[in-house]
Amino acid sequence: MPGNIDDAAMVVKHDPALAEPTDMKHELGDGLHATEVVPIYEGKARRQSVYVDHPNAPTQEELHTLRRIGDKIPWNVYTVAFIECCERFSYYGTSAVYTNFIQQPRASRTGAGFGGQSGALGLGQRASTGIGTFNQFWIYCVPLLGAYIADGHWGRYKTICVSVAIAIIGHIILTVSAIPSVLDNKNGAVACFIIGVIVLGFGTGGFKPNISPLVAEQLPVTNMEVQTLPSGERVVRDPAITSSRVYHYFYLFINIGALVGQIGMVYAEKYVGFWLSYLLPTLIFLTCPLVLWYGNSRYKKSPPQGSVFSKAFHILFHASKGRWSINPIKTWKLHSDGTFWENAKPSRIPVGQRPSWMTFDDQWVDEVSRGFAACSVFLYLPLYWLTYNQLNNNLTSQAAVMSLHGLPNDIVNNLDPLTLVILIPIFDVFIYPGLRKYKINFSPVKKIACGFFLGSAAMVWAAVIQAYIYKDSECGKYASGYLPNTPAGSDPVPCSPVSINVWAQTGSYVLIAISEIFASITSLEYGFSKAPRNMRSMVFAFALFMSALSAALGEAFVALSADPLLVWNYGVFAVISFVGGCIFWIQFRQLDRDEDILNQLPEGHVQTHKDVEDNISEEGPAPREIPIDDEKKI
Repeated sequence: MPGNIDDAAMVVKHDPALAEPTDMKHELGDGLHATEVVPIYEGKARRQSVYVDHPNAPTQEELHTLRRIGDKIPWNVYTVAFIECCERFSYYGTSAVYTNFIQQPRASRTGAGFGGQSGALGLGQRASTGIGTFNQFWIYCVPLLGAYIADGHWGRYKTICVSVAIAIIGHIILTVSAIPSVLDNKNGAVACFIIGVIVLGFGTGGFKPNISPLVAEQLPVTNMEVQTLPSGERVVRDPAITSSRVYHYFYLFINIGALVGQIGMVYAEKYVGFWLSYLLPTLIFLTCPLVLWYGNSRYKKSPPQGSVFSKAFHILFHASKGRWSINPIKTWKLHSDGTFWENAKPSRIPVGQRPSWMTFDDQWVDEVSRGFAACSVFLYLPLYWLTYNQLNNNLTSQAAVMSLHGLPNDIVNNLDPLTLVILIPIFDVFIYPGLRKYKINFSPVKKIACGFFLGSAAMVWAAVIQAYIYKDSECGKYASGYLPNTPAGSDPVPCSPVSINVWAQTGSYVLIAISEIFASITSLEYGFSKAPRNMRSMVFAFALFMSALSAALGEAFVALSADPLLVWNYGVFAVISFVGGCIFWIQFRQLDRDEDILNQLPEGHVQTHKDVEDNISEEGPAPREIPIDDEKKI
């Protein structure tokens, strides 16, 4: 799919022609499709929902000279963020102990290690990495189904409610798998655990693609306008700044939940048992239905508008007609000439020749093109998530062979959410405002590219630590194994931990955390700002699906996730992330230049089967075309 969109093609008149088939009755108001030219400003554009003139609209000069501020964040945003905080507490609280639960042998009746290493199933590192990678794939694959249901049938709020109920069932099953009497039957415990992971994945998958757009939809829909502060300073109130701040603090709530959940459950695992590590997150998660009930009459809810997924792909396939060649260079040029989407606009096709699925206006085609451009950006994210996923398995295993000084080996990875909790407010209050003050355009594409490079640096750090572990270990490159030459008939003796302090891993976690601010948070903002309103859940799901692809790719590297190949493991991921970041920037630097235009497209309109169900009559009007005001074309 084309990733670059030509400036001239995007600012061409957004024609309001709307096709209606004969079996649809859908009366349009006079103001439904604005014919005003979309304002395009130099500098960083700001997303708007309504593009009409109003008395306090900033001039081009004011946009360049006045300071920009955001709105106050409404209370509803915090309640949605609290739901996400509880959900992340429950998810990360349970998944934090997955590695030890699967990999390490049973340390006691409850699995608690007390002064030693906690464990339950004893399936080994490859099994723990494989099951953990499957879990990552599963929870980020199901969101495609959750998004389809939300956008087309139930709406985001109802889908979230049902998903929460399913996730609660999954948590209960996980708790059962860790009951000491169930652990006595190892095979039964493994089966119960896997079922719990799958059911929890269904709930998480329906929850994740819908909670992120729901939180931003609680913001009031406003345009940029000039205001005078009590101090006398004239400023531009910019809703895009509010949206960006909301997603930063939304991510802050995510990591508060993850931090408290992971630390608390790791110590519960170590000193009580795995059953408590699974039970406490379940109890916390039970607060989510109460908050959802509280917000039922208070939240702004986008009703389901019917499935537009097929229409979006009809547009893509129609636009690509005549642009394929056996010559790949010619094919690339035809797809990248800046006019790819123009032939799929209703205004380019006579009314009588329009296919039955073409029930939308030109503006919606532009929105879809912007959504596909965002999805093409997301296609590179699996290369980044490969580095992040090392936090949940291999870095935890690396810590187990280092000097822990009484700490659980899976406590150190909490440096990642702790760093985020500290740095997100610093970026929001100081770094990003400072960049705006000095007119440095640190755009989304630049941020994501930096995220790739920092992820690569984190893996270099981990590779160096692993090399020193092999050098220091009495077992050489088998540091997590057993001492050689064990006398016959005696139990194997594990290799002693190396003398390297576990906090030497700090650099990897801090670098990954900063890379998340640039890559992960930005992907949330990018998905919301670029997706058509009636496809937001699906675009978020596509971004999440990239994590599933990353987990699937990670399965190909499982063979490297054990001694003596762990240095190669981290080194390979470092190279992949660095090269991926370079190619990402080369391919999408054009989107970086087009950020102004992409953020200022007017909202389009599409008619779906759900509209027909609401408005249908036995005989609808014949297809008609709304007149085009040629004088206003650019």
